[in-house]
Amino acid sequence: VQLQASGGGLVQAGGSLRLSCAASGSIFSINDMGWYRQAPGKERALLALISSGGSTNYADSVKGRFTISRDNAKNTVYLQMNSLKPEDTAVYYCNADIYYSRYFRRTFWGQGTQVTVSS
Repeated sequence: VQLQASGGGLVQAGGSLRLSCAASGSIFSINDMGWYRQAPGKERALLALISSGGSTNYADSVKGRFTISRDNAKNTVYLQMNSLKPEDTAVYYCNADIYYSRYFRRTFWGQGTQVTVSS
């Protein structure tokens, strides 16, 4: 199983970006999917989670600006980021809790995508 993240880049403050993360491989089912970020010198932090049923949770730092969604048919999770700020600059990671067989599951991580917000 692999998670492939894409959509990062350079954007001006106030701008928007949409990140995507597609899971592929031997997938039986996917439970929660999420987005995290890690800024230089800081720990990786949870931004948003979405359940298989579509329930969402957000960190206070992004609530109201970021929206997580998923397309279960495509095994893909998205992060729409609006009103970006320089402090949003970080490497963004996706993860997913995946059953890779009927009985075995684990958390998989994407490779990370850089988001840079200029002031």
